[in-house]
Amino acid sequence: MRNVAIATILLLLGGPLLAAPQPDSGIDGLFARLARVQSSEDAQPIEKEIFAHFLQSNSPTVDLLMTRANALIEAGDTAAAAHILDAVTRIAPGYAEGWHQKGKLEADDGKDEAAMVSLQKAVILNPREFEALIDLGDMLVQYGAKPAALAQYKKALALDPKYEGLDRRVEQLARDVEGEKI
Repeated sequence: MRNVAIATILLLLGGPLLAAPQPDSGIDGLFARLARVQSSEDAQPIEKEIFAHFLQSNSPTVDLLMTRANALIEAGDTAAAAHILDAVTRIAPGYAEGWHQKGKLEADDGKDEAAMVSLQKAVILNPREFEALIDLGDMLVQYGAKPAALAQYKKALALDPKYEGLDRRVEQLARDVEGEKI
């Protein structure tokens, strides 16, 4: 009886001696894991999990529209995908990934001003959306706004230190903007 009482107390206190620690699969846990990886190859599966979190809209309608838009993009029908993404951002203006995908499509279509606006909305709504930060940085580099691009890249690198090739982009752009370190 005494062992049952001790076990019950330990369980009520969190049971550190009885329960195996569970990995944190929430977004905060994923970013913590991402910060600890040693290579970009190790980061990629965690990045995919983070992107899956970003895609969650909490709306079955928006999720269906995003699925259709992505299928259309893969099929090469970007005009139809753009219409769907316009609908997504109208019905769910607080959904960052809708703005991110819309911005990427606009950039690919040469609608740079619209793309920058959409990407900015994405990072305002979700400051941890490191791919949107990188996409925005890439556009800023194209327009010669290197200090602003460097700021976006540094924010992205702080979120995902092992993003493929981003550290080299930051180093190169930092040399262009800040000069060589002595």
